[in-house]
Amino acid sequence: MANSKRTLFLKRRLRVRNKLRKVNAGRARLSVHRSNKNISVQLIDDVRGVTLASASTLEKDLGVVGKNNVEAATKVGAAIAERAKKAGVEEAYFDRGGFLFHGKVKAVADAAREGGLKI
Repeated sequence: MANSKRTLFLKRRLRVRNKLRKVNAGRARLSVHRSNKNISVQLIDDVRGVTLASASTLEKDLGVVGKNNVEAATKVGAAIAERAKKAGVEEAYFDRGGFLFHGKVKAVADAAREGGLKI
């Protein structure tokens, strides 16, 4: 029987996160979530279980409220890089979840790299 899109997404997300945990122990995780209307990014310390920094298109100061395009993703990526520096994080590993690494997800990663975050 064919799997649903949601089931395949969840399997892909678990596969990606489990591989990344093995390779990048001790580093912060830059987790991306993309919905139909917004993009959100969190910098997570898995050892302590806390969020160090976050950025989203829901924030009014970024000027892209309710937008979900490559331009908005670029602004969110730049904002998370700036906030990571304030939190004292230089390196992180990129957790794309179950999303494919192209388009908006890639724009977040590229903007974070340009902002000085090592991914």
